[in-house]
Amino acid sequence: MNYIFILYLIIPLALGILFGYLLRGRRHPDLNKITFVVILLLIFSLGFTIGSNNELLLSLPKVGLSALGMAVSAIFFSILFVVLARRRLKIR
Repeated sequence: MNYIFILYLIIPLALGILFGYLLRGRRHPDLNKITFVVILLLIFSLGFTIGSNNELLLSLPKVGLSALGMAVSAIFFSILFVVLARRRLKIR
């Protein structure tokens, strides 16, 4: 595994946490709007990449079906474990 790639993710996250901690209580720009726009750009670029790659486009139904199965399983087992935990802890 390429550990340099992990550093590309960890370092900006750690710097953001540090700056957020140091600058809390001060006025700062509304980062929610900026974050929303950046996420939209990432989604657009992902769609563009998928649309321009014929091989990936053809395998999309298979990948989508697998993703749906994983999502349904995750939701089902999350609900199951919450119900079991609530019964065990006698929480209404």
